[in-house]
Amino acid sequence: MSITKDDVMYIAKLAKLRFDDEEAVAFASEFEIILDQFKTLDNLKLDEVEITRPNVAVVRKDMCKKCEINDLYRNVKLMRETLIEVPKIIE
Repeated sequence: MSITKDDVMYIAKLAKLRFDDEEAVAFASEFEIILDQFKTLDNLKLDEVEITRPNVAVVRKDMCKKCEINDLYRNVKLMRETLIEVPKIIE
């Protein structure tokens, strides 16, 4: 199965992302590599493999990190004073 630039643009539209043509071509080749990895996994014989799970929950430690206020608002598209304005999703 071949992933085209148009497939990537369609997926990007669904995810509300924007890519230029160069990025779409690059993502198309990366998607093909990922799908090839799934084909490799499909060919593995795993019928007799026993699944083991750890008895203890593995949880990472919470780590406090100090950051500047500008770092928090770096990806915000629209602000009104100290409020972040988001698009309306319910009509």
